Amino acid sequence: GRTLCTEFNREPADLMAVFRETVPRTFQEKLFELNWSVVLLLLLLGAVGVGMLYSAAEGAWNPWASRHFIRFLLGVAIMLVVALFPPRFWMGMAYPIYLGALSLLVGVEFFGESVNGAQRWLDIGPVRMQPSEIMKIAVVLALARFYHDLPPEKINSAFGLLVPAFLIGAPAALILHQPDLGTAVLVLVTGAALVFLAGLSWRIIIGGAIAAAFIIPAFLRFGLEDYQRRRIFTFLNPEADPLGAGYHILQSKIALGSGGLTGRGFVEGTQTQLNFLPEKQTDFIFTILGEEFGLVGGLAVIGIYALVLANTVAIAAACKSTFLRLTVMGIATTFALYVFINIGMVTGLLPVVGVPLPLISYGGTVMMAVLFGFGLILGAHIHRNAEPPRGAGLFG
Repeated sequence: GRTLCTEFNREPADLMAVFRETVPRTFQEKLFELNWSVVLLLLLLGAVGVGMLYSAAEGAWNPWASRHFIRFLLGVAIMLVVALFPPRFWMGMAYPIYLGALSLLVGVEFFGESVNGAQRWLDIGPVRMQPSEIMKIAVVLALARFYHDLPPEKINSAFGLLVPAFLIGAPAALILHQPDLGTAVLVLVTGAALVFLAGLSWRIIIGGAIAAAFIIPAFLRFGLEDYQRRRIFTFLNPEADPLGAGYHILQSKIALGSGGLTGRGFVEGTQTQLNFLPEKQTDFIFTILGEEFGLVGGLAVIGIYALVLANTVAIAAACKSTFLRLTVMGIATTFALYVFINIGMVTGLLPVVGVPLPLISYGGTVMMAVLFGFGLILGAHIHRNAEPPRGAGLFG
């Protein structure tokens, strides 16, 4: 009775929100409440990816564009299904998903397939998957669940610091050992962003920044493989090794520069079509866009990404629960880092670390992970007024 009285003392708008979250809704009603602006923007990015992969194959659907198109349609279907599940379900699944992803990363150490000198993939029957991409979502869910359950006064306690440090550090160490520096950085930065958003004390943040100032140089000197170290320092002067470590970025700059303001035209990029551009279907897909559609085309795609991120931040701000807010912001942070690092590296502003451009680069596991994440974001929008209690969940 006391809870009921509390609910009816709310403002009328709050009462309607409570009513919407307590009365079961049909799938059709939930689909109607989707943020269709985000869905449309994601469809646009997927279409750009199909077009650029068609061009990368010299005007052919195979081997990349057709597969990308089919995977994208499957991923969108998964995204819509994920959005329909209530937050209580994903809270309950957060830790099992994390443990499953961590187990897959450990499996890579023993049973992983090596491609181009990196052991990052698992072959499960007919499917080849990259567990590190799954872990990006798993870390976000686990941290969001942890901070939802943690009383605010314990955020800066030893327990509130050590558990997130393990949740972030364990997978990052396994991913770095594969080696996959780019994905390890994404996991670390996304995790750090969530810890900050959860309410970390500025005293601890400043102390961590000072410690990082000493740790990072030592890590660059002793913690990286030789080729990783060369990649990091080559971007400062790629001309020093134009046929070796600097080849990728020099060819990318030539292609981007030749595109000019409006580009050479679809399937007309010389660097792309003459195969001077390496890894054109994955890491350097944005370079094809810049060569064929110029500065205008590149800025248009960046604008679409910016609109997606603006919508996700607005969704996070509207969510009532800590779990939903942190989940949305964590996925948005990962998505933003994908875009920032990829475009930064192909333009020579960042080292080449092998980070794809989301929904445009070729790659099945990355696409599914991104669209699964946006399913969680769209679900957060539908259930934005839900406030599950601490410890609530399918397994909690």
